[in-house]
Amino acid sequence: MTAFEGFPKELLRFFAQLKINNNKAWFDAHRPDYEAFVLEPAKQFVVALGERLQGIAPTVRAIPKVNQSLFRINRDIRFSADKRPYKTHLGLWFCEGTRKRMECSGFYFHVEDKKLMLGTGMHVFPRRYLPIYREAVVDKKSGPDLIKAIEQVSKKGYPVGGKHYKRLPREYGSDHPRADLLLFNGLFASIEMPVADALGNPKIVDMAFNHYRGMLPLHAWLKAYVSDPAG
Repeated sequence: MTAFEGFPKELLRFFAQLKINNNKAWFDAHRPDYEAFVLEPAKQFVVALGERLQGIAPTVRAIPKVNQSLFRINRDIRFSADKRPYKTHLGLWFCEGTRKRMECSGFYFHVEDKKLMLGTGMHVFPRRYLPIYREAVVDKKSGPDLIKAIEQVSKKGYPVGGKHYKRLPREYGSDHPRADLLLFNGLFASIEMPVADALGNPKIVDMAFNHYRGMLPLHAWLKAYVSDPAG
């Protein structure tokens, strides 16, 4: 089992400074700090946590590379009014399934300022997944399975989100017992907490794993019925 000693305290300091100096000149001058205090520890964490996640999600993809388990630090500003070039947080993604990484359910790890957020599921469904999700919601087997998964996750203290629409799709009646779930355009569970000392502690791998295990029923449902039903 790969050991991970925790993230360096300089990680939060780097992002705090980047938030004030969000420009290419500053980032280029501090690229060695990014690589030493953010990129390399993140790669090590991906490997360590990935090994643990394999115990509950056997085909999870924990690939310590940018555009795999590590999100790019560069923002896509082509169609955004916000032209700041860099993200001021660390985002990691452990997906499971045979489709493209952002078309699978998975486990998300996010550090920003002094906040740590852990999430499981799919934040927004690709457009073509909506009909698949909705049919799974109304299905006589997968629909009750979803209710059970949400109950299991909620009882462990993880709020379930994804509700987006105000009106039901025309093809479904408002009297359906799971009508509220038809208003979702994504499905996920999450928890937020202060970073405190957790980020620099080797136990962060265990902590993250235990939370993901608590959220697992939602991921398992999505993988089975929506994002990777043939997988």
